[in-house]
Amino acid sequence: MKQFIDYIPLLVFFSVYMMDERNVTFGDYQHSIGGIFSAAEFLLVTSVFVYGGLFIAQKRLDKFQWITLAAIVIFTIPTIIFRDTNFLKWKAPIVNWIFALIFIVSRYIGEKPAVEHLMGHTIIAPRELWIRLNLLYVCFFLALGAINLAVAYGLQEALWIQFKVFGNFILTFIFILGQMPLLAKYIEPNEADGDKTQKSTSKL
Repeated sequence: MKQFIDYIPLLVFFSVYMMDERNVTFGDYQHSIGGIFSAAEFLLVTSVFVYGGLFIAQKRLDKFQWITLAAIVIFTIPTIIFRDTNFLKWKAPIVNWIFALIFIVSRYIGEKPAVEHLMGHTIIAPRELWIRLNLLYVCFFLALGAINLAVAYGLQEALWIQFKVFGNFILTFIFILGQMPLLAKYIEPNEADGDKTQKSTSKL
C-alpha cells in the first residue's frame, strides 16, 4: 500500500502529460492543463500533498522519501518557471547518484551498510552478504542514473516520460527479483512482505 502511495505523484504526472493541452477557467483565473510543464506542476503539488500526508500519518519520512521530495521541489520549480525541461531531465540521474553515494558512505560510516538498514528487520544474513549486496545497490543506482540521463537526452520526449514513469519501476522490480536467490534462505517467512527497498527506489 505504501509503495502505491509513493507512486501516485508519478502516475498523476504521466496522466496530465498525456492530456491534450487545454485552458481551464476557475472564475477569473485561466490555466493551461496538459503537456510537460503542466505535468511538472501537478507532480510538485501532488508530491507535497502525498508526502505531507505520509508525514502526518507516520510522524516521519524515511531519508529516501525526504531526498525524493526535495529533488522534486528543487527540479520542478525551475522547470516550471523557466519552461526548460533540462532541469527535470537531471532529477532522476542526480537522485539515483545520491542514493549510490549514501550506500557507498554507509559501508564505511556506521555499524551497518545502508541495505542492511533497509532489509535487516526481515532478513538475518551474514555481514559479508550485506556488504556484497550493498555494493550491488551502488552499481545499480549508478547505472540507473546513467540510463536515465541517456534516455532523457537520447530519446524523444514522450519516450523519456514513459521510461521515467514505467521504465524505472520495471528495472527496479527486475533488480529486486534478481536478489532473491541470494536472500531466499535468509528471509523470515512471516515477515517477507516487509521489504522497504522497492518503495525507496521505484518513485525516481
